[in-house]
Amino acid sequence: MRRLGDLEAEIMDRLWRWGRPATVREVVDDINRARPVAYTTVMTVADILYRKGWLRREKSGRAWMYEPERSREDYTAGLMRDALVSAEDRPAALLRFVEHMSDEDMRALDAALRTVDRQGGRDGARDDQGAS
Repeated sequence: MRRLGDLEAEIMDRLWRWGRPATVREVVDDINRARPVAYTTVMTVADILYRKGWLRREKSGRAWMYEPERSREDYTAGLMRDALVSAEDRPAALLRFVEHMSDEDMRALDAALRTVDRQGGRDGARDDQGAS
């Protein structure tokens, strides 16, 4: 998974945070509170995000209403998977990652692992690692 560009991330962040469909105009107006950005630039990037499968859209009058196709958590998990896949020594990379986790994050990871164990699997995660 490729990391989102700066403007792509700004657009997605707003849509994730708002939790509702929004027009390009709404996104532009919100970004313009912090820095200037052209309507056509945001419209182009929203269309790119749509074509990449990050956004879905529906026509509302003359405007498109955009909303995320995937969650912020899906995006973050994809980045984490890619980082792990690129490591030559996965156990060492995982160890370094865990060593820098806060106690709160450690508890969240422990709870996530227990949830996965209760559900009886990891949807192919073992196949990715070559385990049986």
